[in-house]
Amino acid sequence: MPFVTAEDLSTAGRLLALDVGDRTVGLAVSDPDRRVASPAGTVRRAKRFADTATMLLAAVDERSVAALIVGLPLDLDGHEGRRARRVRQFVLNLMAHRDLPALMWDERFSTNAVEHAMLADDASRRRRRAAKDMLAAVYILQGFLDSLSG
Repeated sequence: MPFVTAEDLSTAGRLLALDVGDRTVGLAVSDPDRRVASPAGTVRRAKRFADTATMLLAAVDERSVAALIVGLPLDLDGHEGRRARRVRQFVLNLMAHRDLPALMWDERFSTNAVEHAMLADDASRRRRRAAKDMLAAVYILQGFLDSLSG
């Protein structure tokens, strides 16, 4: 299944956001009514992609997810650079393991916004590192959910 648009998504079921990092994938899940994004942990990327896919698909199954919302790290000018192409390929590889609708969502400022919020909250460097990808996934998913209602 190729990437979908918001109009292509069914209106029922939870959404799972992925913030794909080099070492971990941050997860966030929506409520069934698609109003609120909540943190859902992180998955440490394994050396073998199949192992990472197994962990991510277990998260999909545990939460009865209808579709994925994936943060796409566009360049500041809006173009897809190397990082965006790597994330897109990551999702294509995941979709080869399971036919699941996936929507790519601009996440240019998600990590910075999360880091600034954690710094304002006086979070330690260790805590920021541990929570950054998961909270970025929440930021991505909530942005998408807000776009549905606005």
